[in-house]
Amino acid sequence: MKNLPEALARIAVTFWVGGLWAIGYVTAPVLFTHLADKQLAGNLAGHMFAVMAYVSIACAVYLIIQRLAAFGGRAFKQAFFWVVLVMLLLTLATHFGIQPIMESLKERAMPQAVMESIFRDRFARWHGVSSIVYLVQSLLGLVLIFKQNNR
Repeated sequence: MKNLPEALARIAVTFWVGGLWAIGYVTAPVLFTHLADKQLAGNLAGHMFAVMAYVSIACAVYLIIQRLAAFGGRAFKQAFFWVVLVMLLLTLATHFGIQPIMESLKERAMPQAVMESIFRDRFARWHGVSSIVYLVQSLLGLVLIFKQNNR
């Protein structure tokens, strides 16, 4: 069982990157395509992205600890380590920075839906920033997949 930490690291990468792709590029678009109530679709997608943020944080923390335990100071010279750290920072910025701003705009728009309110443009702008960050994370996930075996 001496390879258990490495096996768990592979599972963490799979769960993290697969979850990002599944929710962002399959589940959320399906919600918006098949639910007539776009506000409901947005709320459901938002909840899934929030859960995925916590999954991301947990996977990133494990991967950082595992790399440091396995490689010590040499981990700082590995692209894998830095990609995990950047993805973690992007997750934290989105979940604790951008998402609260978007939630605030939704609340301020009440009783209207935010996309039918005067906050529509600001919400759309922040949503665009969030989408770009998510795309960057998704692409960095590809790097993780390819770099996970590199020492």
